[in-house]
Amino acid sequence: MTYVDTSDVSVRMFITVLLVLLIIAPMISLGVLRLFQSRQKAGLLLIGGGIAVYAVFRIAMSLIPA
Repeated sequence: MTYVDTSDVSVRMFITVLLVLLIIAPMISLGVLRLFQSRQKAGLLLIGGGIAVYAVFRIAMSLIPA
């Protein structure tokens, strides 16, 4: 069995992946599911929410120095 060396992963990359996997991707996929269920308002709100979270995250990361 081998172990993966995660010492090269930066904090910014870790937070980015965590945010995408836990918040943004599920919101967008649930939005698409709601659109297929003919619930346009809920679907568009979820997709818009995922995009808004991504935009807020990008703004916050641009303000923090690397």
